[in-house]
Amino acid sequence: MGFEELLDKVGGFGPFQLRNLVLMALPRVLLPMHFLLPVFMAAVPAHHCALPGAPANLTHQDLWLEAHLPRETDGSFSSCLRFAHPKALPNTTLATEAHSSGEPEGEPTTVPCSQGWEYDHSEFSSTIVTEGWGIFWNVRVALEPGEERLVLAGEGLTHMKGPFLVCLQWDLVCEQRGLNKITSTCFFIGVLLGAVVYGYLSDRFGRRQLLLVAYVSSLVLGLASAASVNYIMFVVTRTLTGSALAGFTIIVLPLELEWLDVEHRTVAGAISSIFWTAGVLLLALVGYLIRSWRWLLLAATLPCVPGIISIWWVPESARWLLTQGRVKEAQTYLFRCAKLNGQPVGEDSLSQEVLNKVVTVERVLQRPSYLDLFRTPQLLRISLCCMMVWFGVNFAYYGLILDVSELGLNVYQTQLLLGAMEVPSKVMVYFLVRHVGRRLTEAGTLLGATLTFGISLLVSPGTKEWVIALLLLGKGFSEAAFTTAYLFTSELYPTVLRQTGLGLTALTGRLGASLAPLAALLDGVWLMLPKLAYGGIALLAACTALLLPETKVAQLPETIQDVERKRYMCTCVQIMGSNA
Repeated sequence: MGFEELLDKVGGFGPFQLRNLVLMALPRVLLPMHFLLPVFMAAVPAHHCALPGAPANLTHQDLWLEAHLPRETDGSFSSCLRFAHPKALPNTTLATEAHSSGEPEGEPTTVPCSQGWEYDHSEFSSTIVTEGWGIFWNVRVALEPGEERLVLAGEGLTHMKGPFLVCLQWDLVCEQRGLNKITSTCFFIGVLLGAVVYGYLSDRFGRRQLLLVAYVSSLVLGLASAASVNYIMFVVTRTLTGSALAGFTIIVLPLELEWLDVEHRTVAGAISSIFWTAGVLLLALVGYLIRSWRWLLLAATLPCVPGIISIWWVPESARWLLTQGRVKEAQTYLFRCAKLNGQPVGEDSLSQEVLNKVVTVERVLQRPSYLDLFRTPQLLRISLCCMMVWFGVNFAYYGLILDVSELGLNVYQTQLLLGAMEVPSKVMVYFLVRHVGRRLTEAGTLLGATLTFGISLLVSPGTKEWVIALLLLGKGFSEAAFTTAYLFTSELYPTVLRQTGLGLTALTGRLGASLAPLAALLDGVWLMLPKLAYGGIALLAACTALLLPETKVAQLPETIQDVERKRYMCTCVQIMGSNA
């Protein structure tokens, strides 16, 4: 007897499973809020070089900027350069200043922004680009005439003893633009490393305990990130926060699937994925209401508190308990499941003798390792293909949405539209995986994302209607690919290696996510290069997905032997044949 037969006795889908789905809703909402926080938290507002005070007889702001700032090829003022000396303007004192400065006739010379930048705060009160705080004990302080810029160095400045909480500008723009992208890269590297750790430890010590660890560590590190006093502290704490949040990505889905029968896995997967969409939409609302990055980060972190409390009602996976030989605990949870589902189960049906027989089927590997994912031919093929698919899905998904603030669109409206686009994507996935299958759905949605990137290369950035339409279409395809990948991967690996397998694939997926922000910097080499990179990787992932076996209506494999046995693979072949 296998665990699937036990689920039939206690109820494979009922109030017990629905309660479990609700309990797992919170981490699903928190994940997109943190993963997509850079859309608001690291947004780059309009900016230009900090300029000296305007003369009394000059009241028109555009003329003042015209005198000090060169224009780009599109006609906008430069964000990173200023004139070495102001251009002469008629009927202003600038004509005298330019003449007395010895500025040669002809094209005026430009210099970098040596005195910092001035930012437009109409959309964001502060982002990590524009504002930070530092604690100083002994500083030399002076306010330059006509400005409110704090100087912390120089001769002859007034010496003051601290501590002082001093407002500093991190100025992650222009030459330091890459530092802004690095914050997202480091965050996803943290998620990558955390996925490895959580995937392995949850197979060793259980899903429930590691879920509690994920909640507590996410809360502590999120609060530390919001209180960062300098850029280095922020990067380090955000990286560690990513590692903590990785526990949610690895634990939640298997904890749901391992209590569900085959018939309802797709339904539950579609329902639970809606909570991710809710998180995206909630982030748009919270981001609109909270314009300061510190308070926004706090708002995304504090919900971990009710999550910690909810652990009391979260059940451990009985399937995992049996693989570990913990029969008594598994029996307790199975009786709870049967009682809540209203299934009349006698003690003989779930006796320790019966469960011990299941243990002989379930417990094959007591100490799973990542090497076990490559020991047999079928597992080797599944692991390599899943790694490529997850890399491509993450690379395309985050490459598409993390640079929304740089498209010249209203970031709040765009984020709301992107979140709303996930709803039809989920509905599409629900029907496709049931009728077409997981394999073709994954490949088809990745191919759709590839075509979207390709078409966007032909569209002028000035046609905002087309830019928005392609952005929404690309988000729909990439979200559908993401949703399918979670379900598909969980069904490919056996129970004893499911968490480890998800940890490995999530590792490569987060590697793709961490490289996506850096790929955007390739526009300095060639403007179209980032989109070519995103589309090319998505196409490669689509082709790789076709090499995976189909899992539609197949039972979850319980052991490595189930994956390798011809009866399991033949079932998959028959299913693929029926879809042809």
